Amino acid sequence: MKVAIGSDHAGYEYKKFLISKLKEWGVESMNCGTDAEDSVDYPDFAHPVADAVEKRESDLGILICGSANGVAMTANKHAGIRAAISWTTEIAELARQHNDANVICIPARFVSKRMAAMMVKTFLNTTFEGGRHGRRVGKIACQ
Repeated sequence: MKVAIGSDHAGYEYKKFLISKLKEWGVESMNCGTDAEDSVDYPDFAHPVADAVEKRESDLGILICGSANGVAMTANKHAGIRAAISWTTEIAELARQHNDANVICIPARFVSKRMAAMMVKTFLNTTFEGGRHGRRVGKIACQ
């Protein structure tokens, strides 16, 4: 499995931490920046993650910013992306199971690094249930 990961300055430390966890779990990561704590614009890092998932250069994506709202809004502008803000493992699991989310968005200012890792691990290990959820997911995209 390959995962694209990106953050703004508020999520930089979490991104570094999660890249080390992904390596520990045997998951390849594609670092889409930022690589410093200097103030940056979150769309500059959310778009590359969304592009990588859309183009199937990565299987899933991880985005981190202070609230997760900005990166989620940006990623969800891409037609092939279903980015979900998660703050618990249950939300991460349901985002995959019921919504076929392909990008998890983490609010670094509101969850611990430990919780972020647990959510990512849950997200990566959960599959889409399909069935009635597939019908609903099929209605998400604007045509």
